[in-house]
Amino acid sequence: MTDRMRYLLDTSALLAHYRQETGWEGVQVLLQADAVELLVASVSLTEFGRRMKDLGATEQEVVDVLDSYQLLFSDVVAVDAAVCRAAFIIGCRTPRRLPLADALIAAAAHVRSAVLVHRDAHMLPIPVEWVLQQALTIDDPDSMTPAAG
Repeated sequence: MTDRMRYLLDTSALLAHYRQETGWEGVQVLLQADAVELLVASVSLTEFGRRMKDLGATEQEVVDVLDSYQLLFSDVVAVDAAVCRAAFIIGCRTPRRLPLADALIAAAAHVRSAVLVHRDAHMLPIPVEWVLQQALTIDDPDSMTPAAG
């Protein structure tokens, strides 16, 4: 697996793909790529489910969709002590306030040396030495940190 580029999908990327919103094609490309290892943070599964429920899905529909999406990932990154520590540091080093769930998701990408794929402008200020990013929608191309590889 050392030849494979590693990506961690943020909740916003999952929702974009599921709802075929702006940027969903970028997620689809990653899902179909052979040389890619896809990860998701455990907290994203909860966020994704809650958002689906807010949008009108039944509990069973949410469970079914989450089960289907989990099959697409190489691993679900648990929120453990290493992720929590990295989330704290990322939060301290990001110039603007970063919501806790997003800090944990970014930290999961950091701990697994994965590129964070998202649609959240508030994640862009996370220092590049902590998290490489691939934004699915870009208003200002100069504000995005390009993914390595």
